[in-house]
Amino acid sequence: MMIPVRCFTCGTVIGEHYEAFDERTSDGEDPAAVLDDLGLTRHCCRRMMVSHTDLVDVVAPYQ
Repeated sequence: MMIPVRCFTCGTVIGEHYEAFDERTSDGEDPAAVLDDLGLTRHCCRRMMVSHTDLVDVVAPYQ
């Protein structure tokens, strides 16, 4: 659905960075460089950002 506000593993706030990450990676920037620039250095937080799939538009018609 939506990106979680906090990382499930360490509790770091990551939700505020998702829009910038999505916008910059869709423009063609390297995801690793974008995550470094946003200050997400832990593997667990990086996993949350890279593996997230936005399904709001898919699920919304069924609510």
